[in-house]
Amino acid sequence: MIEDEELWERWRCEVDKGQTPMRIDKYLAEHMSGTSRNRIQNAADAGNVWVNGKAVNSNYKVKPGDVIQVLLDHEPHDYTIEPENIPLEVVYEDDDLMVINKPAGLVVHPGHGNYEHTLLNALAYYFGSIDRFAEGVRSIDINDPNIGLVHRIDKDTSGLLLIAKTPEAKTHLAMQFFEHTTERTYNALVWGTIAEDNGTITGALGRDLRDRTMYRIWDIEENPNAKEAVTHWRVLERFPYVTLVECRLETGRTHQIRVHMKSIGHPLFADEKYGGMEVLKGLPTQKYKQYIQNCFALCPRQVLHAKTLGFTHPRTGERMFFDSQWPEDMSNLIEKWRNYVPNSLG
Repeated sequence: MIEDEELWERWRCEVDKGQTPMRIDKYLAEHMSGTSRNRIQNAADAGNVWVNGKAVNSNYKVKPGDVIQVLLDHEPHDYTIEPENIPLEVVYEDDDLMVINKPAGLVVHPGHGNYEHTLLNALAYYFGSIDRFAEGVRSIDINDPNIGLVHRIDKDTSGLLLIAKTPEAKTHLAMQFFEHTTERTYNALVWGTIAEDNGTITGALGRDLRDRTMYRIWDIEENPNAKEAVTHWRVLERFPYVTLVECRLETGRTHQIRVHMKSIGHPLFADEKYGGMEVLKGLPTQKYKQYIQNCFALCPRQVLHAKTLGFTHPRTGERMFFDSQWPEDMSNLIEKWRNYVPNSLG
């Protein structure tokens, strides 16, 4: 149901200078009130206990000067989202829900390393700027966990997002995502000219233990915490060395399209985290390398846009469908590839 997963800081400390070596699970059990050693071990197994910026096991021995963080994969209830005047492109709004067209570069939710300048900060300002004394206007507190985001997309992914304005709407819409009755398509530019016209990628996704900010495909027996994921893709347009594809999500896992497309040898163009910010296909010439660098400069983020969104209205039962245009950076990049002639670069 959640398209982008963040980590929130729950607790932090710096180990005293006089501290003798001690297992971190024991150390935290002694220093964190209301938390058992078993819960700390489970958190470490899930990769949510960090020392000096890296996840550690529960048998790690703390030493003086260590900076320890205990992170959560859900929002702490005591976190307050402050209003910020960030422009929003509202595609649709009624008393029950909103559809937003999110720009690339905007984090959707405060989380580890991103506690402000997010979409929810923008929504807090947006709802607060409406005259709540007007007849029939419902007061909306974006800090209420029973309303707000129904799903998420990555910071550097653009496109359509669904916001629930009532608890009833959020419950109803979340169930649609859980039961896979929503319709979502993404447009992506990927490395390589794909020969087939369409296909389906199936692979359970979980965090990469070598880098907790990344995801990878797992065998369920090897990692029972991995979640099944299914992506259907079809080719929209072929260019020399890259392909424009449409991806339809059957599930909505974190980094799903990015990991799935890389798994079949076609990483997203300009996706730095998953290897797409390298020259993976093309000519061995300096002019071509410069052409690719110009492309990266034109759209310096993974070329992924949440283009369409379909769902059933939680109150009226009406089937709703929304489509969105590519943002300017993606549109300019696609046009640059349409005009590209390999021989012109030697």
